[in-house]
Amino acid sequence: MAIHELSALLWRERELLDLLTFKLEEEQLLLTAGKSRWLPHGTREVEQVLERVSKAGLARAIEISAVAEQWGLSQDCSLAELAAAAPDPAWADVLTSHLEAMRQQTATIKELRDANEQFLRAAVRSTQETLADLKPAAGTYDAHGRTGDSSSAHLVDRKF
Repeated sequence: MAIHELSALLWRERELLDLLTFKLEEEQLLLTAGKSRWLPHGTREVEQVLERVSKAGLARAIEISAVAEQWGLSQDCSLAELAAAAPDPAWADVLTSHLEAMRQQTATIKELRDANEQFLRAAVRSTQETLADLKPAAGTYDAHGRTGDSSSAHLVDRKF
C-alpha cells in the first residue's frame, strides 16, 4: 500500500531533519568557538543534508499524490489535507503526528539558521573592524633598527 510507503518516507524525512538540526548546531559550535578553519567543512555537510532533504521532499510529494489518488482526493493535496481526509482514524493520527513533528523540526531549524547567520555577521563585522585598525604604529622599529612609518606588514588570517 502506498500509505505504508508514505509513512516510511515521512520517518526518513524526519530523520534527515534531525540530522540537519545536528549539523546546524555543530556549525553553531564552530562559530561560537571561533574555529573558522572547520567552517567550510561544516557548511558543506549542511548543504549535503539539505540536498538529501530536498530529494526526500520530492519523494514525499510523489507518494502523497499516489495515496491521494487511492483515497479519491486531488493528487496535488497537501499532507495536512491528506491527514484530514484519511479514511481510517489511525492513519489520520499517524499523518497528523508526522506533520506536527516536521513543523516543530522546521521551526527549530529556522531558529538555528537565523542564529548562525547572526554569528557570521558579527564575525564579519569584527574582522572588518580589526582590519580597519591595522595601521602602522609610530615608534616601532623596522628590520634595520629605524623607527617611524616604514613597512606595514601585518599577520592576517586570510582564510576567514
